[in-house]
Amino acid sequence: MAGLGEPPGGTPEGGPGGGEDEYRSVVFDESFVRAARLQEFSAQERITDHAPAVRRRPTLRRAGLSRQALILVVLIAVAFGTAIYMGVRHPYQDPAGQRTAAPARMTVVPLAPGDRVPGGGNAAFLFEHSPAAQFRSAADGIPLPGARRTAHFSEDQVLNALTTAKNYIVRSGLDPEVLGGGAVRSVRVLLDPDQLSQFDESFESPAVDGRHTPTGWLVRFDPAGAELADPEIRVDGSLRVVESDASTLDVTADHTMVYALRPAGDARAEVSLFTVRRELHFRYDRDDLRLHQTQLVASYVQAGPLSCAEDSANHLRPLLAGRSAGSGTPAGTDPYTSDNATALCGTLASRAQPKV
Repeated sequence: MAGLGEPPGGTPEGGPGGGEDEYRSVVFDESFVRAARLQEFSAQERITDHAPAVRRRPTLRRAGLSRQALILVVLIAVAFGTAIYMGVRHPYQDPAGQRTAAPARMTVVPLAPGDRVPGGGNAAFLFEHSPAAQFRSAADGIPLPGARRTAHFSEDQVLNALTTAKNYIVRSGLDPEVLGGGAVRSVRVLLDPDQLSQFDESFESPAVDGRHTPTGWLVRFDPAGAELADPEIRVDGSLRVVESDASTLDVTADHTMVYALRPAGDARAEVSLFTVRRELHFRYDRDDLRLHQTQLVASYVQAGPLSCAEDSANHLRPLLAGRSAGSGTPAGTDPYTSDNATALCGTLASRAQPKV
């Protein structure tokens, strides 16, 4: 007698599952059914709508981003990160160009006349009878040389360096307000920020120490003693530019400036000439060129007629028409201290004076 779980005829031949095995290959599991592109309409749907017996199922979308979208997101993130990195570290910036500007070195040498200072009724007469007869007036006496590109700097960058140097010379040696002992901001704004503290200290506490000498930065007269008798200052000189290394341009300026002066507040007094020879060494890194500013490396100034006994660090105190240098000597130098530099003084050659 067959068991309750077995068919009356017993288990069919062919394995443990009997006849079910021959249908095993066509039995569909649930995942297969869900993934099918076709779906049979229900009985109710077929009654209400004479549609085909089956309908196409919408394609199932995988959750999350596709592989292509993920790759695109990664590429965008990499590009964005690279842009930020290149902005922080500019590929054309040389670390050597980031160095700090060195303090400026300056020397001012008064030139004392051997005789009385010659004078005249007007400036034009004195200029015509002096070595400055052929000098140009004001900024015209500071022509720019031809700008040519160097190994590491373009023509525009070289021209920028020369133009900034000329602006400094004009503002520091030809500006009537600066010459009269007035505001010096027009000169200050042209300096590299690393030198501003030295510049400010020079005018707050002037000293003959080769570092804090206002008359090394610019030309200015004691307003209580002298004033310009003619605004047309005579100038002659040259500018020269060289590339000192891959990140630096150097400009050397050598100019002689001749001023017509008279006693302050006395328009009827005789006029005399005062001569200043300035040799200035400027330096530019790429930031200076971009910001139109400069580093003053060194300043060497010869000026006269002056008295060797007068302090020429803060203001120049010219000897005017009819005056002489006297027997004064430069300020004493103490060789036991290193706080001050040696005060220098020279003699103004007679041929440098107008022939009257």
